[in-house]
Amino acid sequence: MSKANSSTDTGADERTDAGTDARPDASARPDTGAGTRTDTGADERAQRRADRAAGERLSTAPREESPEAESGSGSGGGVPAMGVIGWIRWFWRQLTSMRVALILLFLLSLGAIPGSLIPQTSVDDFKVQEFKDQHTTLTPIYEKLQLFDVYSSVWFSAIYILLFVSLIGCIVPRTGQFVGQLRSRPPGAPRRLTRLPAYTTWRTEADPEQVREAALGVLGKRRFRAHTVGDAVAAEKGYLREAGNLVFHVALIVMLVAFATGQLFKSEGGKLVVEGDGFANTLTQYDDFKSGSLYDSDTLAPFSFVLDKFVGTYEESGPQRGTPRTFEARVTYNQGADGPDRKAVIRVNEPLVVDGTKVYLIAHGYAPVVTVRDSKGKVVSRNAVPLLPIDNNITSTGAIKVMDGYRDKNGEKTQLGFKAFFVPTFAGHGKGEMFSQFPGAEYPVLALSAYHGSLGVDSGLPQNVYQLDTSKMEEFKDENGELLKKMLRPGEKLDLSNGEGSITFEGIEEWASFQISQQPGNGLALGGAIAAIAGLAASLFIQRRRVWVRAVRGADGVTVVEMAGLGRSESAKLPEELGDLAAALLTTAPVAQEKPGKPESSGKPEKPDASVPAGRPAATHEDDATNEAGSRPVHPAEAPAEGAEK
Repeated sequence: MSKANSSTDTGADERTDAGTDARPDASARPDTGAGTRTDTGADERAQRRADRAAGERLSTAPREESPEAESGSGSGGGVPAMGVIGWIRWFWRQLTSMRVALILLFLLSLGAIPGSLIPQTSVDDFKVQEFKDQHTTLTPIYEKLQLFDVYSSVWFSAIYILLFVSLIGCIVPRTGQFVGQLRSRPPGAPRRLTRLPAYTTWRTEADPEQVREAALGVLGKRRFRAHTVGDAVAAEKGYLREAGNLVFHVALIVMLVAFATGQLFKSEGGKLVVEGDGFANTLTQYDDFKSGSLYDSDTLAPFSFVLDKFVGTYEESGPQRGTPRTFEARVTYNQGADGPDRKAVIRVNEPLVVDGTKVYLIAHGYAPVVTVRDSKGKVVSRNAVPLLPIDNNITSTGAIKVMDGYRDKNGEKTQLGFKAFFVPTFAGHGKGEMFSQFPGAEYPVLALSAYHGSLGVDSGLPQNVYQLDTSKMEEFKDENGELLKKMLRPGEKLDLSNGEGSITFEGIEEWASFQISQQPGNGLALGGAIAAIAGLAASLFIQRRRVWVRAVRGADGVTVVEMAGLGRSESAKLPEELGDLAAALLTTAPVAQEKPGKPESSGKPEKPDASVPAGRPAATHEDDATNEAGSRPVHPAEAPAEGAEK
């Protein structure tokens, strides 16, 4: 995924070279015949190749080769067949290119869209079945496209694996090239530093060796890797840019591995617990349970907890009336079979963590406590029955079922069922429908309607505990022959018809719903995301650049100092940095004072330099290393190199 960087890096260098090679240079002007021009042209071509190679070495991106180059040149101007190996190499280069990687990332994001919009079997089977019942035309199409199981589908897995292979195929060779660059030294200075985009020069009385030694010290303090090559100091900085790029790519692979690990080895289940009841982390204790394809139920962490009390408080007045202020479950838990009891408080987004398993608090509701008696007054059932909320004020519905122990007045065994409707805060009769006005239990009312017969639990088919199937049941009748029903306050009871018994509303308890999940890839994904952000920041804000400092003694015995810089991409900071380096070097190699009089010329008039803009004096062979302002060094930001101006 690094070829965009490659094109940028080499493109900047090639533009610099191409823009300057076509211009005549004052220091390389022919003075005599064609033989000199031929030698000069050969030298310039060699120098261009060297400069271009230096620019290309700034990048570790693999270079693409055309299929024709891989298979060899054909005869007669035709394109020869690449063969099997050639096609494999071409396909591999395409797969590991940035273009294909971006396409795969785009396809992966597109593939995740139906997984967010369409109910998934791995998340909620009931919603999937409900969707299928409501959309009978779309269901066969969705099933063939595996849209109910997007993240485990063949096409999503294919995109995922291809992206994984593309990243690895890009990182491995690039890492080797980067390590090779770290072990090598910066290349020597080009012969004509004036061609580089950032350039400055001045004359000094200091010896060339002294200038080069000072340049090594200045560059070393700025954390450049520097060494002396011939008459110049070569330095390079910004290796963290490529390191950040590699870290970003590796982090993407880590995140993909974390995603796969989480999907294959995850476990997730729900449990509703009434105050005073508990939960043990075994498979049979869950109300519902989902796991990855490679998950082993024997790896469930051994722990248990008891819900001591649920505490919920709400805003009593104002526009936010009913908004939860306190929402916490106070539990006693222990780890292992013989672990000591420990107290903990579970809040929203503050789970209980036990041996890598997290227990989240996700919901809350009320469980009316009811007592059912038979015709002889014997207590048949007494328990707290959880009801499911249907709005934010915890208006709740459910069913109360008595499956065993009840006999009618004739002594025959039968089953009882009650449809329940509960409001924690009832507005009162004549004040609208029976819906809760506040989530707190300030005026609780339980409405019941009674049935008897078969609940259908002996048929072997699964049944929703919160719904009452009355297809095989009969209604209890009131005095008017209508369905027997009544609204009860705590302590009140409903007498069944013909002395068949009664049901009493004793009070209310609260329940909390917990999600117990084990996600082994979460920590890995978080680490990968942090590393990806850090690597991306490094690759975007750190610039790879090279600096050369050449110091040679001129014909008049004065040392000529040249400084130039080259970056991976065009940046205004490079001339500024070169100017700062030049200012630091001036403390050791100050500008030489000009002697009175003008240096002698060669006696031959010089042709004007075509690379110098109009209105600017042309440089001669004797003073081409000196700025037009005399011996004062010109900041690169103020007067860039002649080769860069045009």
